[in-house]
Amino acid sequence: MHRYRSHTCGELRATDVATDVRLSGWLHNRRDLGGILFVDLRDHYGFTQLVVRPGSPVYDQLSGQSKESVVRVDGRVLARSAENVNPELPTGEVEVDVAALEVLGAADPLPFPVFPEDNANEEMRLTNRFLDLRRQRMHRNIMLRTQVISFLRREMTALGFNEMATPILSATSPEGARDFLVPSRVHAGKFYALPQAPQQFKQLLMISGFDRYFQIAPCFRDEDSRADRSPGEFYQLDVEMSFVEQEDVFGVIEKVMTDLFTELGGGRTVTSPFPRIPFRESMLKYGNDKPDLRTALELVDVSEVFAGSGFKAFADKHVRALAVPGTAEQSRKFFDQLGEYAVSLGAKGLAWVRVGGSADKPELTGPIAKFLTAEDVTALLAAVGAEPGTAIFFGAGEFDEVSKIMGPVRVEAAKRTGQYEEGVFRFCWIVDFPMFERNEDTGAVEFSHNPFSMPQGGLEALNSKDPLDILAWQYDIVCNGIELSSGAIRNHEPAVMYRAFEIAGYTRETVEAEFGGMLRAFHFGAPPHGGIAPGVDRMVMLLADEPNIRETIAFPLNQNAQDLLMGAPSEVEDARLRELHIQLRPSAGRPSAGR
Repeated sequence: MHRYRSHTCGELRATDVATDVRLSGWLHNRRDLGGILFVDLRDHYGFTQLVVRPGSPVYDQLSGQSKESVVRVDGRVLARSAENVNPELPTGEVEVDVAALEVLGAADPLPFPVFPEDNANEEMRLTNRFLDLRRQRMHRNIMLRTQVISFLRREMTALGFNEMATPILSATSPEGARDFLVPSRVHAGKFYALPQAPQQFKQLLMISGFDRYFQIAPCFRDEDSRADRSPGEFYQLDVEMSFVEQEDVFGVIEKVMTDLFTELGGGRTVTSPFPRIPFRESMLKYGNDKPDLRTALELVDVSEVFAGSGFKAFADKHVRALAVPGTAEQSRKFFDQLGEYAVSLGAKGLAWVRVGGSADKPELTGPIAKFLTAEDVTALLAAVGAEPGTAIFFGAGEFDEVSKIMGPVRVEAAKRTGQYEEGVFRFCWIVDFPMFERNEDTGAVEFSHNPFSMPQGGLEALNSKDPLDILAWQYDIVCNGIELSSGAIRNHEPAVMYRAFEIAGYTRETVEAEFGGMLRAFHFGAPPHGGIAPGVDRMVMLLADEPNIRETIAFPLNQNAQDLLMGAPSEVEDARLRELHIQLRPSAGRPSAGR
């Protein structure tokens, strides 16, 4: 028999009764019922119930062994009595009567329990991540991640894409976030950058003639943490295609996402084709460019209704309304609570009216109803399509301010009134992004999205239109209010690249210095190409129904970009710093290093 096991802990069935077996695993749980000891043994594959009776030579040893110790047991498979069968376990019809035991790895007292999965603070969990990953929820999440990556590889290969690796040590690139820099030992004062994305390299692969590329690509960005973004590093399904237009990219990714979320979504439905929503329309209707389409509620611009009206709080402001059918009869508490939610987002309050009366003669009641004339009421109801029984909520102020408040209010109102779908994946494409935007602090014109995108209208648009009116062949894919990825049809013409970067404030010399490799390649026959890179971590987060992306990553950094398990980032010896030509500024608790 094998030194450690003849079977895994998820393998034994009723057909194995009367068989002598050897199992190894962790002591998951222990119960003493009338002197008979029942122990759940766990490994990667599942659970097997062990039974030890009084008088057994291993009784005292097993009853005193701490949870999470690793043991090897020998015993005989027994059939459970009918009343003791556990239908929730594949091994639930059998148990193993233990005859011999060897402790392979004793466990010290645990900082928090693996079972039951009681709450433990994040610092404790990440410091002892090896224990946290033993919990069933985390184990399932990490295995789901493995399944997602395997599925993506199979699907992309079947679609004719070639998996290729791109460099990790490269040059800095303006991807919109801070680079992680790596000092060069042999080139004093110079640095490599870890790639924020393989953007330039995958474009160069297209120019090199490989046609269809993909990679499960590691990306590195020195960004702050948030629920749907892990600091430091993340992984994406990086894709690039030659001789394509926007809809060609959409066709490939829609198939991959539909197949993936159908296969691993646990029975949740996926709707396709994915709707295409222009960026400005999304901002107006949903308050953001990553709309949650699990509700049909939409925001409506009613600024004209209140323009110059006697209601000074709304006069001459941007006003958007949210009509919520079937809620006019809700209690005052409902309106107050939704108002409190808006205040938590930064609003000063949430104005509202109820629509009553009849279709022929509607009547408004509520805090602001008295400020509206008959003409205002008619125009308002026509604008939002409200009928009696509807409640209408309002946000007023600057466009971005109203979007920030009313976007989340839209989703919250849907959830509170039963107008929100569960158990579905609602994808969409956000298209027609502006090529440029104005920096609110400096007033300068900057790229609003990917700087390597093709402007709609090409060079002619760059030369003849107001930069802020130019749209780009850029797109985002969104699912259930989570942005999975940005993508674009790339600019592949040197003249267009020079002009686009000139508008964004880059000189010709700067463009040639920072993007010389790709620019040089454009001069030697570049095909039209485009791509996208959906985030693997966010896919798993959606499939696992986890609100925080760290629950989908085996060894994530914490919110402060620290690895509490391995102790990163860490200090470096002075000799190593001198070798890398680095001198630190003096700080509390550490002298300067290097000479």
